[in-house]
This record gives sequence, structure tokens and C-alpha cells, in this order.
Amino acid sequence: MSEKPIAEMSFEEAMGALEAVVTQLERGEVALEQSIALYERGAALKAHCAAKLKDAEEKVELIRAQEGRAVGTTPVEGL
Repeated sequence: MSEKPIAEMSFEEAMGALEAVVTQLERGEVALEQSIALYERGAALKAHCAAKLKDAEEKVELIRAQEGRAVGTTPVEGL
């Protein structure tokens, strides 16, 4: 696990760390206590990524509003 605090991670770093956590958990080769710690870290990484995406979405909406374009988001197909 990376020692870098989650709050200091970029979106890409957090996604990479989350993928590593999921891989470790899927393998099932870690002790119960470590699995719980990994799950907690994964939840924190997921929340961090969601916050980064929300922030980016708000910035795009602000730019669109400043350009006089319609604001709001349109869901991407498949998400």
C-alpha cells in the first residue's frame, strides 16, 4: 500500500491505489484483519475519487455557464 495520504492523491493515483486494493481483496490471500483494513482504505479511495469527479464536473458546468451554454450534465451511456 502506498504511504501517500489519500487526501494528497490525484484522481489517477487514487484510482490506481483502488485497483490495487481490489486486486488484493479478490485474490483472497490476505488475513481477515488485513482484509478489513484494505476494505476501509478502498472505501476511502472511492470517496476521494467521487469527490474529485464531482469537483471536475462542477468546474465544467461553471465553464459552460460562463460561455452561455446550457448547464447540467448528461449521463454517459453505460454509466
